Amino acid sequence: MLRTAGFFMYFFAYLLYSIPTLRSVRKDTLQQLPVEERDEIIHILPKKWASTLVKIAGGKVKVIGEHNLPKGPVLIVANHEGNFDTPVLIGYIKKPFGFISKVEVKKIPIVSKWMEVMNCVFMDRKDRRQSIQAIRMGIEKLKNGHSLVIFPEGTRSKGGPVGPFKAGSLRLATDSKVPIVPIAIYGTASLMEKNGGWIKPGQVTLSILPAVTPDQYEGKDSKALANEIQERIADEIEKLRA
Repeated sequence: MLRTAGFFMYFFAYLLYSIPTLRSVRKDTLQQLPVEERDEIIHILPKKWASTLVKIAGGKVKVIGEHNLPKGPVLIVANHEGNFDTPVLIGYIKKPFGFISKVEVKKIPIVSKWMEVMNCVFMDRKDRRQSIQAIRMGIEKLKNGHSLVIFPEGTRSKGGPVGPFKAGSLRLATDSKVPIVPIAIYGTASLMEKNGGWIKPGQVTLSILPAVTPDQYEGKDSKALANEIQERIADEIEKLRA
């Protein structure tokens, strides 16, 4: 209980502390910098915030396969175990990136503003037209040199089997011609979802799998590509579980 209280106290207190930095990174002066350098500067504070949240929760994170992360813009495709997937990825993956996020997150003060400067894209899954517009916006961000993360299951597995991947989400990569980087997330559900919502310590592993390059996926059926990446991540999780 104390760990959970401490987690949420830090969560909101640091957001308030971050407001001056948020104002500074939203200024036009950063727009003059190269994309990669600009994204690195913007992500300094979010990375510190996210990694500290994981440490307060008692999460011990192991990252495997960092050499598989290419330079330049990529689409990171990951399974979605639980609520800690987001801070674990932000805090422990070295490349800066935005998320394809559900539109409901826009209601969270300060967090939504940070997500905007981090080049996140908000998607309303209940509105097909808006979802298509969000995918197009994500494609433009990738073409402009920013990296994105998507959870193609569309919902948390809470530590259960990896669910089917939605094929349409991979248009982000196939239309922008960037590498797809599969990441297997194992153990985040043990920090919260498996404890009835209470936060408890646990071991988390991020396994970065070899990228699928444009020449490898060109001409492939989108559903077959989604199934292939889902199977690679599911197989890796089974190895980690064993």
